[in-house]
Amino acid sequence: MESIQDGTERAGQDRKDSDKGGGKASGARSLRLVMPGADRLPDPVPSAQMTLVEQLTEWARLRIDERVFRAGMRMPSIRQLAQEKGISRFTVVEAYERLVALGYLESRRGSGFYVRERAGQHAAAIAATPPTSRAIDVTWLLRSMFHSAEPHKAPGWGFLPNDWLDGELVGSALRGLGRQPGNHFLASGTPQGFLPLRQQLRTRLEELEIGVTPEQIVMTSGITQAFDLIARQFLHPGDAVLVGDPAWFVMFARFAAQGAQVIGVPYTQDGPDLEALERIVQAHRPKLFVVNSVLHNPTGTSLSAARAFRLLQLAEQYDFLIVEDDIYCDLCPPGHAATRLASLDQLRRVIYLGSFSKTLAANLRVGFLAASPELAVTLTDSKLLTGMATPEINERVLYKVLTEGHYRKHVERVRTRLDRARDDTRRALEDLGLRMFPGQSAGMYLWADTGRDTNAIATAGHEEGYLFAPGSLFSPSQLPSGWMRFNVASSSDPGMLRFLAGQLDRRP
Repeated sequence: MESIQDGTERAGQDRKDSDKGGGKASGARSLRLVMPGADRLPDPVPSAQMTLVEQLTEWARLRIDERVFRAGMRMPSIRQLAQEKGISRFTVVEAYERLVALGYLESRRGSGFYVRERAGQHAAAIAATPPTSRAIDVTWLLRSMFHSAEPHKAPGWGFLPNDWLDGELVGSALRGLGRQPGNHFLASGTPQGFLPLRQQLRTRLEELEIGVTPEQIVMTSGITQAFDLIARQFLHPGDAVLVGDPAWFVMFARFAAQGAQVIGVPYTQDGPDLEALERIVQAHRPKLFVVNSVLHNPTGTSLSAARAFRLLQLAEQYDFLIVEDDIYCDLCPPGHAATRLASLDQLRRVIYLGSFSKTLAANLRVGFLAASPELAVTLTDSKLLTGMATPEINERVLYKVLTEGHYRKHVERVRTRLDRARDDTRRALEDLGLRMFPGQSAGMYLWADTGRDTNAIATAGHEEGYLFAPGSLFSPSQLPSGWMRFNVASSSDPGMLRFLAGQLDRRP
């Protein structure tokens, strides 16, 4: 254990190093600067060639650039950071002052140091909804998803871990496709997508009581491209688009990038709060309302039949379209109370979206939309102008997977495994004192109230290699939230649960 004298001498040396900006740090005094999940990669910072002040400055700068520490956030206090890093307060002060000079931080007398919103960040930030005038920033979680390579340490993931999926389904389809004669690998594809796949999707939609022809189906590169096509077609700067609050965060950014007002509608266990929805509709006259009617992300709830009927009535009365995102369709068990708006409306005012990224492979990137015949033609034209045809080889692979008879058994196994994991995760989180959102009985996610600012938990977790999904990301307002989304397939790690318990035990 370090003696008081040793600590005093070390603090004095740190101050000398700070004052003169020299003195290289020894290997024993090197700060860990790599991002979580990157421990298998070389350290991008030459720590052994830098002073402690330089190391700490670079540590903070990287996290601000990666938006771990976001504009307006208060940095750890000088005393706290010195204790956590095992360095002197003089070193922290000097590093913070350098970050102020570099434009990363601002000092507020009597309050501490805060992350400054720099001009470049402001220009890159996506415009927010007018009611709050806050910037929508979803990049943090998206970047972190790709940094994190360990699913068991990523309760904030939006996908199933690879070992939950059946890679042989896709591999077998690829091998079978390679053995087929012809030049289908070289084909440019067709604007609407591979016709046999669209015919197969028609059969699947008929099972959901959605009547559709292959001509009403347009293949897309995942759900994200479907949203992009819809945004380009319907939204102009200043138009209002309604989303759930909470809801899937990526679409906030996409609609806001089009210049739209992204307005949140409060959510209940039966779906959107219809009284609040009608007030918002009357005030803003939206063009679109986007909803997960089945296994809503992040609450895991499904739309009740009564609420679905009333929602369609409001769409008719106030003349807006509904975009129904059914990406979790195959994770919904048979017999689960699930009402799809497209089955009630038959694609008059509803545009239906689907994808297979949650059950097969995220990078297969095959999604689709189904719409009225006229709108399907219009959206196909938009697809041609923005990206030509989607890759037909991927669509052929999906067609083989869906028609060779093994896909249904695969999703049944996944649903069964999710049921077990959900029960275990719920018990573990409730034992920590978390409160569950009501009505969650299927799907990938649990939405839980921690009673703490989950931005702080996510930031602390990032330092330890854990990826959390804080509640602020799921709201258009981006306001601090006590809610957090947990992927039940990746939330059982004992180390993660101990870390979370430690965060919950800290004073709010």
